[in-house]
Amino acid sequence: MEKITFKPDGEDAVVDFYVLEQTTIGGVNYILVTDAEEEEDGEAYILKAFPDTNEQEQVYCMVEDDAELAAVAGVFENMLDDVDLTR
Repeated sequence: MEKITFKPDGEDAVVDFYVLEQTTIGGVNYILVTDAEEEEDGEAYILKAFPDTNEQEQVYCMVEDDAELAAVAGVFENMLDDVDLTR
């Protein structure tokens, strides 16, 4: 699993996530990440990419819209046969 490090806005500490899968829907990039190296042990999150003016780093935000979250979770569930995402 690929590990990516995030620095949340306004915080000094960094957070590591492990990428389970990625997809593009309607020209928008989404990634499914977990906070643990072992898939069964961690929480899963769907993050949405936003263009950064810096263009050297990708900016991601948690998907918070319920309809968007349900649609993207459904896509990830189809991609990963053995994963059930709880919303």
